[in-house]
Amino acid sequence: MAEDIYAELETTVKDVKARMVRGDSFLLVDVREPNEFAICKIEGAKLIPLREVPTNLAQIEAAEDVVLYCHHGMRSLDAAAWLRSQGVSGAKSMTGGIERWSTEIDASVPRY
Repeated sequence: MAEDIYAELETTVKDVKARMVRGDSFLLVDVREPNEFAICKIEGAKLIPLREVPTNLAQIEAAEDVVLYCHHGMRSLDAAAWLRSQGVSGAKSMTGGIERWSTEIDASVPRY
């Protein structure tokens, strides 16, 4: 049976925070638009709007692990699935996006 490249495509905000606390090396990518990024962001995140993910593929591929997020988790899920189809096996979407990050991890991150 062929390997499911879409297995474990999502990760939780708690897992991402734990990885940050441990100092794990991974690329955190915000796939929202610049105006959304200006409202709030997660410290250390790199802004690559969803439409620009394909043109930044080489940069993203260079990272062993990639966690993507957006507002609620749909755009980042699309981006992670596309990246997996391009061979970026470590790409994952953060479930619930920055909205969940704000409610479960850091209430100082503005909600919109």
